[in-house]
Amino acid sequence: MSDSLKLVDFFARFGVDYNTLREVINEALSKGGDYCDLYFQHSLSNFIGLEDKEVNRAYSNIDFGVGIRVLKGEQTGYTFTEELSLKAMKNAARTAANIANSPQKIEPFEFFTKGHPNYYAIKTHWEQVSVDEKIPYLQTINDKIFAMDSRVIKSNIWFNNTTTYILFANSEGVITYDYQPQSNLSANCTAEQNGKREKGSFDLAGRRGIEFFTPQNIDRIATEAVSRTVSLFDAVKPKGGEMEVVLAAGSSGILLHEAIGHGMEADFNRKDISIFSDKIGKKVANNFVTIVDDGTNPNIRGSINIDDEGNQTECTVLVNKGIMESYLHDRISAKFYKVNPTGNGRRESFRHEPMPRMRNTYMLNGPHTKDEIIASTKKGLYAISFSNGQVNIGGGDFTFYVKSGYLIENGKLTKPVKDINIIGNGPDVLSKITMVAGDLEMSEGGWTCGKNGQGVPVSQGLPTVKVSSITVGGVE
Repeated sequence: MSDSLKLVDFFARFGVDYNTLREVINEALSKGGDYCDLYFQHSLSNFIGLEDKEVNRAYSNIDFGVGIRVLKGEQTGYTFTEELSLKAMKNAARTAANIANSPQKIEPFEFFTKGHPNYYAIKTHWEQVSVDEKIPYLQTINDKIFAMDSRVIKSNIWFNNTTTYILFANSEGVITYDYQPQSNLSANCTAEQNGKREKGSFDLAGRRGIEFFTPQNIDRIATEAVSRTVSLFDAVKPKGGEMEVVLAAGSSGILLHEAIGHGMEADFNRKDISIFSDKIGKKVANNFVTIVDDGTNPNIRGSINIDDEGNQTECTVLVNKGIMESYLHDRISAKFYKVNPTGNGRRESFRHEPMPRMRNTYMLNGPHTKDEIIASTKKGLYAISFSNGQVNIGGGDFTFYVKSGYLIENGKLTKPVKDINIIGNGPDVLSKITMVAGDLEMSEGGWTCGKNGQGVPVSQGLPTVKVSSITVGGVE
């Protein structure tokens, strides 16, 4: 949140005051609800795209409204309105109120402002950056991509930034607010060699301002996009089967996010859907494995100052030295488990009710090194990046497409690989982690996590990790 923004600025943005908030909340509780919260959101997004060496796409989007939630026990009444007049909000509140049907006297309450740290300070608000200032970034990346390798025949580059203003109030008197920046600069390229074409990409994303996109980072986007593309010309499809798999530091943490993280979201466990439902306090991994979900990483895409239920974010330890310690909680699951919310109540927008969601999910550093992990692997796969993951939350089974990686033969990285899947089970893989290096990296890409039709920005990370056995789908 910018230090220059105060509560009065958010009241003015949404055209509300204390009395307005109180009236809407009282209306929402008029039929006997236990609790109500109001989630005001104003988002401004801008997109610029360059294809075939020319900027050919640009658009902006504005999203504005309030979501009104009423809880009665574990039941939820939810509605939203894009019109923020008192009449429209009270009408919407009456709809949400229908979750309950026992009129009661509403006790008066006083509001208090709940502050929080700021984990994504930026120098310049995106509203102050014009389209003309962004176009040179795309053109520079495009020129570098074509200059780097004569085999490149096509590029596609896009720049997206979003600013979101949040105002939250509830029937317990809490008022809090946040200014949330987001940006993503991505390059895709296609190369051709002897009639064969390959595609690759690279992007940098986060809760960052324009100052992040330095000449060094612009050069890195172009270099990585091209190198990841042309390396595929030499890639092979290995023989499939059970083998040791080494997960590279950084973006391969998506496997941790999908195969393990979702199973630790408390709503799946509260409903006995997750395979981790009975694992709290039990050993699930080796002693050197610690996994956290963290909202406090500076400027990382999944970081949040507050969650969408007004709770301050934190670093939640999920697995502590091999022992499962906590789930990821929103308000409803925390009440069910009789614990405090962990700051994981998140929603896509004011049109959606919150639920337990990940933020930045990663494994902490371990006692080994990358070199000794590679050297200890006689025959295996070094997996760098993944896509098209599918996970069964209940059983924990997963399959992932490996976008880039290398064979490991006799303790050395050899040929690049492509067109292979890895197939396994999240809890099983967790128990088979035999080595963890001390080189933790956070993914820098523009990850968006989907759940129940909602998408939210997230990130993940991993040190170099060795799994003793995963099924690799390759050549028969």
